[in-house]
Amino acid sequence: MFFGLIFWILIIAGAYLLIKWLVEQNKNNGGEEKSALKIAEVRYAEGEITEEEFEEIKKRLA
Repeated sequence: MFFGLIFWILIIAGAYLLIKWLVEQNKNNGGEEKSALKIAEVRYAEGEITEEEFEEIKKRLA
């Protein structure tokens, strides 16, 4: 009986860790989760686009 209990605890803990890992993987693949405006803000901050281009993007997304 003791080993059966340990077995089920390990199964449940393994399932929990697997689900937690899958959720973290989904968060790390957040390229799709980033909004277009956030991407534009980063590009503007890094100097990839001009202020006029940034404002145009904001208008189109609004």
